[in-house]
Amino acid sequence: MDTSLAQSEIDSLTERIATSDLLSHNCGVLEYDIAWSLQKQLHENVVLDRHPGKILLLEHPSVYTAGRMTKPDERPTDGTPVIDVDRGGKITWHGPGQIVGYPIVKLVNRQNVVEFVRTLEQALIEVCSTFSLETTRFQDRSGVWIRDRSGDRKIAAIGLRVAKGVSMHGFAFNVNPDLGQFSRIVPCGFSDASATSLAVELGHLVELSEVLPVLESSLQKALIGVAL
Repeated sequence: MDTSLAQSEIDSLTERIATSDLLSHNCGVLEYDIAWSLQKQLHENVVLDRHPGKILLLEHPSVYTAGRMTKPDERPTDGTPVIDVDRGGKITWHGPGQIVGYPIVKLVNRQNVVEFVRTLEQALIEVCSTFSLETTRFQDRSGVWIRDRSGDRKIAAIGLRVAKGVSMHGFAFNVNPDLGQFSRIVPCGFSDASATSLAVELGHLVELSEVLPVLESSLQKALIGVAL
């Protein structure tokens, strides 16, 4: 997909997704600002009941994004640009080899955002289990983790915003990215843990095309009864 989409093309993409009967949509590679514009338009539509909720699945070119809780000392120290966004959580990296998911859905219980976070975590835990990787939650730290004698390692991050009962932003699942990109920041504000990926933990290359259908199925099942 062309990452230099003009506004008219963003509008056209929004319309195609909005009028589709599908819940989830594989959008390929999109620049972060393009995907953000797409999210905002779809979010407004779902709030106004113009169409049902949607899940965007995609990759971003390399980019750092910082949630509202990010501290100055958690940002890159070498002048690398960071996009400040209106989601929860702290700073993270997105890039090739990572599946980013943006569920733009109306929550059944709009006051219980934690329940929605736990739903996404469980969906991702089940995806990892399908690939014979045991993962877990980690106390009050959001996301999906591997915890063993080698230390605490985060394989998926979650950062959401819920406005008018509809979610946006979402999760980032490390399939086979360059984990060195996380070394420039304090990922998600946790200096005592590291980032990992499905490929690293399994010891062999895993393609995004292998993971996407499993992820789509897991998300669709998980959202039953949680999102409208």
